[in-house]
Amino acid sequence: MTTEHDPAARPEPTTQDEQPESTAAVGKSVGRVGLAILAGSALGYAVLILTGRLFNPADYAIFMTFWGLLFGLGSALSPLEQELSRQSALAGARGTKVGADGVTALVTGLVAVAVVAAIPLIPTVNERLFRGQYWLAVVVLVAGVAFAVQFAVRGVLVGNNEVGAYSWLIVVESAVRPLVIVALVLAALGGMVPLAVAVALGSFAWVLFTRRTRTHLDPALPGDPPRVVVPRMLMLFASSALTAAVITGYPAVVSLLVPPGDEDRLGTLFAALAVARVPLLLFSAVQAIAVPVVVRLSQSPDGLRRLRRLLAVGTVGAVALAALGGLVGLLIGPWVVSLLFGADFVVAGWAVAGLVWSSVLIAVLQLLAAVLVARVRPTQVLAVWAVVTAAAVLVVALWPGDAVLKAVLGLVVGPTVGLLVAAVAVAKSDPRDMPVDPAARP
Repeated sequence: MTTEHDPAARPEPTTQDEQPESTAAVGKSVGRVGLAILAGSALGYAVLILTGRLFNPADYAIFMTFWGLLFGLGSALSPLEQELSRQSALAGARGTKVGADGVTALVTGLVAVAVVAAIPLIPTVNERLFRGQYWLAVVVLVAGVAFAVQFAVRGVLVGNNEVGAYSWLIVVESAVRPLVIVALVLAALGGMVPLAVAVALGSFAWVLFTRRTRTHLDPALPGDPPRVVVPRMLMLFASSALTAAVITGYPAVVSLLVPPGDEDRLGTLFAALAVARVPLLLFSAVQAIAVPVVVRLSQSPDGLRRLRRLLAVGTVGAVALAALGGLVGLLIGPWVVSLLFGADFVVAGWAVAGLVWSSVLIAVLQLLAAVLVARVRPTQVLAVWAVVTAAAVLVVALWPGDAVLKAVLGLVVGPTVGLLVAAVAVAKSDPRDMPVDPAARP
């Protein structure tokens, strides 16, 4: 990737507050994106609670496996958003548009998700995941391909500081699902497959934002060649697939690794996991704009100093928040789960505490990984999430005890070890896209 920057090619803001990377501007963007994510997450939780009321615990375990697999694919596609936001931020700084390398990244994502999303169509895999319901696998495939385009559109919007459009895309995507589900229930079509289709429709919200996105693209412009973009994207997709294995896809991982016969208790644990993921909302808005902000801050020595300070304070504060969240989960977590999902969903306080601890640490890991993405360090990103996932999977597969203990302990051990690895990787990394003037370097 080129490191040349033409000062004349980009407009210079007149005041600090007008700069996209200024504290005021970042705070405003985080606020707007945060509100959109809160609204979208509230709508998502409405779907989980509503379906939890419609299904018994055993069927809910299947639905949550579908949900986890679909949104696990979505999480695995997040490198498209991050890479295109990085390209857009750099292009904006240089006064140009995203070129051919953006198209290459999207095509790579489309092919990768189609291959992976077809795996649940294999009979033995489908039986373990969906108990032979092949239409759920078809829905995952179609929605996964649509997700690839959606994440690319999101990346272009946020990378160009189109925070308003980006926020609306999040809200529209999330609002479609509960609205269609309610309509289906009222029409007495509340079966597993119709509700799964309703969930998948949100993956097509990008259609409403294509015109705005096209203004920031020019595929005729040269960029990094495919031999550079494709391996980088594949490494980031592999990293994100590992990430999804311990976030949205974790129910599917547990279902594959633990012996059958404990579906009721796992359904209850997955409901508790949905509640325990709430702390991720506190970091989601920051993660959404992290890559373009890191790119912009990395253009000056002063920006780098601010970035290092933010990362240090944020990491330490997040660990303290994880401990506090674990205590709250221990004390009131079981009551909250029963309140939201019903008296049949009973879970131990220690389990909720472990799930909350892991959720906060995973959020910090995602933020540190975004810094490595912005600095074009795909190998280090892959190493971080490989450590997290390997530790979690080994615990689930090998630790003695019942399925609930295995699942909770895996989520505690993996992110805790991974945070140490990520902190070291970020501390040792240096930005690639710095001014070429030696006097401007720190």
